[in-house]
Amino acid sequence: MKAVFVLFDSLNRHMLGAYGGKRIPTPNFDRLAKRSVTFDSHYVGSLPCMPARRDMLTGRLTFLHRSWGPLEPFDNAFPEVLFDKGVYSHLITDHFHYWEDGGATYHNRYDSYEFVRGQEGDPWKAMVKPHWDRLREMYHQRQFTTQRREYFSQNIINREFIKDEKDFPSVQCFAHGFEFLDRNREADDWLLQIETFDPHEPFHAPARFKEPFDKGWTGPIRDWPRYGRVDELPEECEELRANYYAIVSMCDALLGQLLDYFDAHDMWKDTALVVTTDHGFLLGEHDFWAKNKMNIYEEIARIPLFAHDPRHPERDGTRCAALTQSIDIAPTFIDLFGAERPPETEGQSLWDVAAGTVRRDAILFGYFGGAVNVADGRYTYHRYPADLMKQDIFQYTLMPTHIYEPFSTEELGNALLSEPFPFTKGARLLKVPVIARSPLHGLYGPGAFIENDTRLYDLATDPGQDKPLQDPAVLARLTGLMIDLMKRNQAPPEAFARLGLEDAGDGNAGKGADRL
Repeated sequence: MKAVFVLFDSLNRHMLGAYGGKRIPTPNFDRLAKRSVTFDSHYVGSLPCMPARRDMLTGRLTFLHRSWGPLEPFDNAFPEVLFDKGVYSHLITDHFHYWEDGGATYHNRYDSYEFVRGQEGDPWKAMVKPHWDRLREMYHQRQFTTQRREYFSQNIINREFIKDEKDFPSVQCFAHGFEFLDRNREADDWLLQIETFDPHEPFHAPARFKEPFDKGWTGPIRDWPRYGRVDELPEECEELRANYYAIVSMCDALLGQLLDYFDAHDMWKDTALVVTTDHGFLLGEHDFWAKNKMNIYEEIARIPLFAHDPRHPERDGTRCAALTQSIDIAPTFIDLFGAERPPETEGQSLWDVAAGTVRRDAILFGYFGGAVNVADGRYTYHRYPADLMKQDIFQYTLMPTHIYEPFSTEELGNALLSEPFPFTKGARLLKVPVIARSPLHGLYGPGAFIENDTRLYDLATDPGQDKPLQDPAVLARLTGLMIDLMKRNQAPPEAFARLGLEDAGDGNAGKGADRL
């Protein structure tokens, strides 16, 4: 068996033709739908970027215990499970977060990896004295700074070295993927992961992809929306969206090259192909840009997923309405190669879901420190603590780093050593209280949310999630599902208490025992 796993970042499901999108031609995603099972109810798990990847690699939800951070010593990363089965794994990525403090344990789980430089704030090219006066005129003031160690300034420098289409990191990722396939496609027992940061912001694509969406913008480069409420003029909003459409078009073209390769070498008969993303991205819907700051609307939470199983070509071109989510990626590849699924796995194999042999009643998703969210295929329920700023919440970890930096000594000063959770294989963890001065707090933690009110939506009558519903019976049922899923995830007791579910947590797992 062989497998190719394509992972995009911030790819909006509702933009793709296979899911009814009409704003952007996506002929290659449409082609893929004819060669795979299209999953119609696929959801995120933990958010944002690295928490989503931890879910995918381990087959477990992580947001109830931990924010953005590395893989932990007790985690079961599927490439290592495959290694024990004799399956070779290779990662090709331009996702530079893997090389920051908060992601530094992921790429080494693969047998080999290729890192393509230059995306967003990747600290790649060095200019001690950039031509700031010239560059200031080129870029919109909202995505320009001269401050060092800022994503905006580093991105501006990086883009001085990305001029031709071949220079774009995502283009290079797929080129390296074809090199791997040329060298290894006749071999057996391998998994190739082609992962590109695109269409994540900034929405920087070659000019030919922008031309079909050009609305005549004559201002400075404007392709990086601010996280938060929309306050731009209409023409500026249109330019931001046009650049997103352009970069999705580039992703579609790159996917098309891969599909051409599968066709040319008849790989459909012996190679699995899974294509998905980590989360969506708001482009003005609900009066917001991006993610992290608002309720996890369907545009963010419900994401595309396509899976081709060479063992069952009769399923190609079909659709699956069953609930799936990011934690299903790991068991899907583990089962594909006949490896043994670790007992800590929460996810389900997509192959079993497509066959109709397993199903879920509901799924759980969210950000650490924010709402706990549940979806059952019709309703979504988003339950926030009564006061995000006063909740008791702790990070459980043996790898105390945030996205850019280690936990501060101030954070660690009040850390306890907790009892093991069932999934930590006997390891006791640091139990670190979240404080307002934590680096995560205003980025993707409790202090980030502009919206923080509990809501229930009926997607059948209100697919745009415009009118929160009041229905005590539905609310009670979804609360029960939420409690059950949290228990299955072995959530710590305070995870229940912060939501007003004080009587639901049980056992001693995660309780503070010894002060360090």
